[in-house]
Amino acid sequence: MRILKKISGVVLGLFVAVQGYAQQSNPPVSLKTLLNRVEQKAPTLLTDSAAILIKQAQAAETRSNWLPNFKLNYQADLGTNNNVAGPYFGFGIVPSDSRGVRLDNNTTTVSANVGVAALDWEIYNFGAYGAQNKIANSDVKVQQNQFAGSKYQLQAYTINNYLQLMRLQNYLAIQTRNIQRNVEIRRSVQSLAKSGVRAGVDTSIAEAELSKARLNYIELDNQLKQVQLQLSAVSGLPYRTIVPDTAAETTLINTAANLQALSIDTTNHPLINYYKSVYQNSLQREDLVKKSYNPKVLLEGAVWGRGSSVDANDHFNSLSSGFGFDRNNYLVGIGISYNLFDLRRRQLKLRTQRATTDYTLRKLQEQKELLAISANQSDVELETARQRLQEIPHQLKAATDGYRQKLSLYKNGLTDIIELNAALNILYRAETDYVQAKYAYSNALFQKAVTENQVNTVLNLLK
Repeated sequence: MRILKKISGVVLGLFVAVQGYAQQSNPPVSLKTLLNRVEQKAPTLLTDSAAILIKQAQAAETRSNWLPNFKLNYQADLGTNNNVAGPYFGFGIVPSDSRGVRLDNNTTTVSANVGVAALDWEIYNFGAYGAQNKIANSDVKVQQNQFAGSKYQLQAYTINNYLQLMRLQNYLAIQTRNIQRNVEIRRSVQSLAKSGVRAGVDTSIAEAELSKARLNYIELDNQLKQVQLQLSAVSGLPYRTIVPDTAAETTLINTAANLQALSIDTTNHPLINYYKSVYQNSLQREDLVKKSYNPKVLLEGAVWGRGSSVDANDHFNSLSSGFGFDRNNYLVGIGISYNLFDLRRRQLKLRTQRATTDYTLRKLQEQKELLAISANQSDVELETARQRLQEIPHQLKAATDGYRQKLSLYKNGLTDIIELNAALNILYRAETDYVQAKYAYSNALFQKAVTENQVNTVLNLLK
């Protein structure tokens, strides 16, 4: 039984060592490098960038709205020319009622052809074309700012996961030391039990504590891999190669004190810019509503030729004589079109669009207020984390001294295994508290930087 325990202990110890070596074999990836990689390879950003191309293509399409309609038409027909005089409203396919009005009923087949070139051009609409182009360009701006907002949110996501990765890496280092301490305790217990100084039950307790420490390591290693996988999904890097630079955390803590007070960059803030562009887009849509119901000045023109097998004397000639143009005409005119009921339509649609504009303005104001609140909260969190970080070393030193004293007393038979394990747990908690305090400070600093759009300023501290 003891041999099996020793073998399992050796195997698990080798597993821990291999895991530690695997993490160390890959060079650390800096946060700045990871952010650059995410910006280039993140699937969501690639999709959003394609959406910008769609809006740009739509803007180019809108700029061509001013082009006229110029249609070429030709037809050759066979049928009768047996009409009566009188007006009618056209619906569906209606035969021609021109010429051919005669006293008798004549159903002789007639051939005819006609060719028409017609121009229809809305040459002036009192600014509607310009308003359409402004909206199209504004749509591109909104999409670009939405893309910048996606980058901003993905940046925050990457930073948060990277800091989590650093914390888990530090937890693994603590757990490795905890396993080593438990191995040392078990060795001492076994030695004292063999000599009869300690009871055999101490060996079982030591084995249980060692096993618990190993299980904690396995769980922490699993959590670390899950975070690596999340970062791999947005960066395209193999997850095992995403090893955090834990030294950067210490550099950040030591140099952040020299960092000047950060303030919200509202001029270039992605979230503010997005809501600004949405608000401007809504204002421009108001302008389009006003101008889209204005009168329209039209240029109309047509040239056509016509031939028929019926001559001017109402003689029905051979069908072949109906092909080819016998008469040519043209017509040019300028017209103006305006629907009086558009006044009411314009009023109703403008009221709806103004309500949308008011909503987008409120969203812009809301976002500014939320950012201000978040900045104040991050200031409080940063100050609390700074105070905690100053106090933690005292706890860690006292816990380390207490554990060493208890271990020495246990080896000399002056205390029991329960008290020794209690001292070890206090030391373990102090070490994890220290890691948590460093994480809380780094996280609060970056949260403040993200909220205020000052991430590059903080990243420059890590050079």
